[in-house]
Amino acid sequence: MTTSTRQTGRAVGAAVRAMAVFTLALGLLYPAVITAVGQLALPAQANGSIVRDASGAAVGSALIGQSFSDAEGSPLPRYFQTRPSAAGDAGYDGGASSGSNLGPENEELVAAIAERRAQIAELDQVSEDRVPADAVTASSSGLDPHISPAYAELQVARVARERGLPEERVREAVRAHTREPALGFLGEPVVDVLALNLALDGSKGV
Repeated sequence: MTTSTRQTGRAVGAAVRAMAVFTLALGLLYPAVITAVGQLALPAQANGSIVRDASGAAVGSALIGQSFSDAEGSPLPRYFQTRPSAAGDAGYDGGASSGSNLGPENEELVAAIAERRAQIAELDQVSEDRVPADAVTASSSGLDPHISPAYAELQVARVARERGLPEERVREAVRAHTREPALGFLGEPVVDVLALNLALDGSKGV
């Protein structure tokens, strides 16, 4: 066996051993440790931040927006509505997070915003100039589970009427599910739509 052959054999052997070690360490041990730490320290977040109703049934995720509409896609008036979504063919697809990627002067986007604004104004019986921007535009992920306090306030009268609840009681629920900016200044206040709707489902009304 020549020196060159022996050197090649040693190099191949070292490469195989290194691959085996790194496969074991990074492909098996590291994921197992991180999974164990996640399950012990942050089990809810590690399992998708699943939200459950009063009966314990999974109804969504705290991280992913969803629609509150009927089988035909029409909004259910007794529920607060979320932002539009461009994630997936039908929207709100957790496996296809994306925005529309249409520019602000794109004719298709402009037309869609105008149509959404008219629909929301009709649904909530308000003038179109009161409809806030987040009511007619999707977030960059298409999965935002929150709306602005302004959009929530726009919907209070409708939800209260449909549920047979006093408007102030519905406003209290909105305030209870409004998250303030982190550290008091990072970001804007937002309303958790799914948690709000679940809380109202537990309220006594018509």
